[in-house]
Amino acid sequence: MQHLELLGFLILVAITLLFAFNNPRSALDRVLDRGELVVAMRVGPTTYFSGPDGVTGFEYELAQAFAERLGVRLRVVVPDRFEEILPMVERGRVDLAAAGITVTEQRRQQVRFGPAYKEVTEQLVYRMGRESRPRTLADLNGQTLGVLPGSTHASRLSELQSEFPELNWQETAHGDIKSLLREVWRGGLELAVADSVELASLQRFYPELRAAFDISEPRSLAWALPRVRDDSLYDQVLAFFEEIRENGWLEQLLERHFGHVEVLDYVGTVTFVQQVDERLSEYLDLFKEAAELHGMDWRLLAAISYQESHWNPRAVSPTGVRGMMMLTQNTAAQLGVSNRMDPRESVMGGAEYFRHMHSRIPDRIPEPDRTWLALAAYNVGLGHLEDARRLTEGQGRNPDRWMDVMAHLPLLAQENWYRRTRFGYARGWEPVIYVQNIRSYYDLLVWMTDESGGRPPPLPKIEPLNILPPGL
Repeated sequence: MQHLELLGFLILVAITLLFAFNNPRSALDRVLDRGELVVAMRVGPTTYFSGPDGVTGFEYELAQAFAERLGVRLRVVVPDRFEEILPMVERGRVDLAAAGITVTEQRRQQVRFGPAYKEVTEQLVYRMGRESRPRTLADLNGQTLGVLPGSTHASRLSELQSEFPELNWQETAHGDIKSLLREVWRGGLELAVADSVELASLQRFYPELRAAFDISEPRSLAWALPRVRDDSLYDQVLAFFEEIRENGWLEQLLERHFGHVEVLDYVGTVTFVQQVDERLSEYLDLFKEAAELHGMDWRLLAAISYQESHWNPRAVSPTGVRGMMMLTQNTAAQLGVSNRMDPRESVMGGAEYFRHMHSRIPDRIPEPDRTWLALAAYNVGLGHLEDARRLTEGQGRNPDRWMDVMAHLPLLAQENWYRRTRFGYARGWEPVIYVQNIRSYYDLLVWMTDESGGRPPPLPKIEPLNILPPGL
């Protein structure tokens, strides 16, 4: 009898083990069990980097939101080289990769892609002034192109080599796109290949970099997951992207990270860097003191002042605003500023005025939208901003989201719209340009004051251009 009981127990154990092996925990269950989502990323301006307020980046914020939806924490893994990312996904060392990965048929054999969220083109990059612009691949004359190891760029060049047999390229030792393009800017490389969105993000910091021409048709970016029969985590990714498309959060995130990157042209960027070298140091301590007093980032305050006056304490506009922060006479009186031409009074007053505007924006609005809306109010007035927010809401969009309000501010200059508002006509395109410029200046100041930012030496002086807004 004891033998039969033992035999029955062993059979039960065997069945249990067999069931366990035939029914392994799903990919989603494994994520939930360990309480973390493990994501492979790469360091870059469009993916994952350290900003003034901590770790950020488009891909990072996207993955963080997905982890929060699952109710787990996010753990980021950054391999030494880009080409290691997809093998990590294949082998199950990470749950997915969110690294600005271009979808190709070859890569579909390795991994399973989630929904596309942005399109990019591959572009040939050169430095203006050092190299003449190539018009076609036939113009390269044996010049060597630099590409990131493991990127789609080398594969694309291999495809093109059948038509252009003299095409040469090297997979460089640079670990990220910023280092690669900086080498082109410095002259260590003649040419490189980069995705259009990466080049646009870095042109603000290296304004001489230019796209010679596209070498590919538009391609999609998507997350990469393991190619397995288990759909549990993949289905969650599909549901997540469907949700953020429907509620507008994906569009908002894209605007936050990429909506202002092409605002400044070469002239604007070079002029700004020139003024940083020539003027900012004189007022740096003042900006820091005023910002600390009013609880704001000094670089934002300096960016506002540059947009207002180019850091010129004697600046005067035809409408009568004047000084470093271009205060009106009425605003100056309210702030107790007796001499608008005095840099200290002007900057202290401007910082106080901005904080006041910021406090008038509903605190339910998350950052950075609250700051962008406050900047618009600083420029056009709170009443006109509220008119634009009401128009935005009336059109079924979100009045608490800068991207939506930005699209409706220009309506304040059109009679059939401003007649419906409380405060009437306003040059509504001006706060849009104002905010987007300040965002770009702020980004540049963050980069230039970051010790690891690789700030270039002072750039040569050039004459700025006066660019007028288009008529409405």
